[in-house]
Amino acid sequence: MNENLFASFIAPTILGLPAAVLTILFPPLLIPTSKYLINNRLITTQQWLIKLTSKQMMTMHNTKGRTWSLMLVSLIIFIATTNLLGLLPHSFTPTTQLSMNLAMAIPLWAGAVIMGFRSKIKNALAHFLPQGTPTPLIPMLVIIETISLLIQPMALAVRLTANITAGHLLMHLIGSATLAMSTINLPSTLIIFTILILLTILEIAVALIQAYVFTLLVSLYLHDNT
Repeated sequence: MNENLFASFIAPTILGLPAAVLTILFPPLLIPTSKYLINNRLITTQQWLIKLTSKQMMTMHNTKGRTWSLMLVSLIIFIATTNLLGLLPHSFTPTTQLSMNLAMAIPLWAGAVIMGFRSKIKNALAHFLPQGTPTPLIPMLVIIETISLLIQPMALAVRLTANITAGHLLMHLIGSATLAMSTINLPSTLIIFTILILLTILEIAVALIQAYVFTLLVSLYLHDNT
């Protein structure tokens, strides 16, 4: 109970050196690969999920947008595996760090916007001024649309950070309450422990959903600019 509530969000260190890079590079090592002609059930299921996700995200894109398919699939796999590994005890979740999420969101958003300005600049500029806007409102709408465009990567990063952090804090609080109640009232402990199990299942779903939402929004930004 005396443990710092935010101790699990502190970046890990090894001999005083930051180990966040090793934590970020670890999830790809867990993805199985096959060197054989006939795959086993695990790799077959993995390939089926990847094809299903890729098909769902790339259906709305044209030929230029589909060149991003490998990067988007890699992104959703990376975020999902990182979120899931963060649910393990005494582990560190890099996606709870706003700096890391911004480092993912800003380059992807900037790449999509720059591609839009290079390929179809008229359509890109048309987003700043909706058709039929009254003349007195034009300066205000241009400012509002510019601000809404610039906060898109911040919204991406904050959404992922807030959802993952809130879930971890709630699990920490309920776990601490379960441990404290275990020596006081056994029936209440069983009820709280059941809630903790249900919350853990919910957090697994949230970890996967947030990875999908982050990648889907990047895909929508790409679709608007290609």
